[in-house]
Amino acid sequence: MDYLLQGFLQGFVLLFTGNAEAYSAIWATVYASTLSMTCGMSLGVPLGFLLGYKSFPGKKVVRTIVDTLLSFPTVVIGLLVYAFLTRNGPLGGSGLLFSIPGVALGQTLLGLPIIIAMTATAVEALDRRLPMTLITLGATPRQMMWATVLEARYSIMLAAMSAYGRIVSEVGISMMVGGNIKWHTRTITTAIALETGKGEFAVGIALGMVLLTVALLVNIGAAGLKKRAVQ
Repeated sequence: MDYLLQGFLQGFVLLFTGNAEAYSAIWATVYASTLSMTCGMSLGVPLGFLLGYKSFPGKKVVRTIVDTLLSFPTVVIGLLVYAFLTRNGPLGGSGLLFSIPGVALGQTLLGLPIIIAMTATAVEALDRRLPMTLITLGATPRQMMWATVLEARYSIMLAAMSAYGRIVSEVGISMMVGGNIKWHTRTITTAIALETGKGEFAVGIALGMVLLTVALLVNIGAAGLKKRAVQ
């Protein structure tokens, strides 16, 4: 118990005294997750809208594939992205391997199915009379899309928070695609794994507290959005 207590106390000291390594990992995590969420929302919300709003041949198959990808292992995504970005891969000349944008690319693929699936579910749950009302009012297809998204905004924000929670806590993609390079691509999760393995329990605790705080805020926000969506 003394070992754990000492680790927590040292973790607090490191966190609140501005430990350079800890804050470098925090910044890398914020940077990568912001890039991935920007890309994920830009692609996921329109695709989720189409999946939930439109009827087309093979829709059930597409929905099944998207739902299956929700539980896709992060290490497999990391492996696939690494294979594409490595020197002999199709995107080998892009320079994205062992970089934050490369990590963000993998995290986008991780969060995209969550955003698509939850957005589609939110659109499907809307009042069936909404499309007919919009058509009667003379709305264009673009206006209909924005009106539908606005109606489902709380559920879409919940999808974003769920995707962010999964992205910020992943290890496999950051480790394989980023390479866990100090001062460059080392994120909170990879730093925790490394520092704990080295016996630097205090640094792991400090970063773990940041991750727990993020998880707590995401859960509080998700609970509030879920309540709003139900209302």
